[in-house]
Amino acid sequence: MIIDYLYNGANVFALPFWVLMVILPGWSVTRRVMGSVWPFVPLALAYIYCFANSLNPESIEAFANPTLSALAGLFADERVMATGWIHFIVMDLFVGRWIYWQGQEKGIWTRHSLALCLFAGPIGLLSHLVTAQLQERVFGLAEGDRAEMVSD
Repeated sequence: MIIDYLYNGANVFALPFWVLMVILPGWSVTRRVMGSVWPFVPLALAYIYCFANSLNPESIEAFANPTLSALAGLFADERVMATGWIHFIVMDLFVGRWIYWQGQEKGIWTRHSLALCLFAGPIGLLSHLVTAQLQERVFGLAEGDRAEMVSD
């Protein structure tokens, strides 16, 4: 089934971007790749395909009146679950890219927040927001000092 291939493919497709941001944040290739929106295009296309194939009268009705039990029932359908999972992959990668660029531009240490964002998106975002505030307020590093720390 094509949905299975898209689900598995989206998981594998996103991983190299995370590896670049976490392991090689200062590498010029990482900066060039993460400066592009092209990594999101195949993921968005996979999402559109899954979304279109998961629509039916039951799902439209459930999304029109999204009760928790109705949504839980919908996500029991593999097509809907694949759509939701690819949604998570796209949005977590998008937030991860923002965290990465915040780190590059402002010299914020991001590796831990990116790793958390990969596995639990909102926790990684919160980690980044807290790290940025702590780094600014507690350590009081100037932007140039922070940029040198992050690029190492």
